[in-house]
Amino acid sequence: VQLQASGGGSAQAGGSLRLSCAASGSIDRVNNMAWYRQAPGEERELVAFTTSRGMTNYADSAKGRFTISRDNAKNTVYLQIDSLKPEDTAVYYCAADIQPLGSPHAYRYWGQGTQVTVSS
Repeated sequence: VQLQASGGGSAQAGGSLRLSCAASGSIDRVNNMAWYRQAPGEERELVAFTTSRGMTNYADSAKGRFTISRDNAKNTVYLQIDSLKPEDTAVYYCAADIQPLGSPHAYRYWGQGTQVTVSS
């Protein structure tokens, strides 16, 4: 099982970016999927998560400009970031709680991280 994140890059303040993260491998079930970010010199923080039924939850800092969504058929989670600000600059990591085929338990898997850089 692996997660592959994409969609990061450089953008101007006020612009938008859409991050994607696809889970692949021998998967039985994908439960919660989430996005975290880690700014330089800071600890990794939760941005938002979504349940398998599509319920969503956002960090206070992400409410209003961030939208998390998922496509269960593709085992993919998205993060739309609008009205980008320089303080959004960070490495964004996706995470998912995945039950591999043949396993009775779900495990937390992490993507490799994608850099988002916002200039003013």
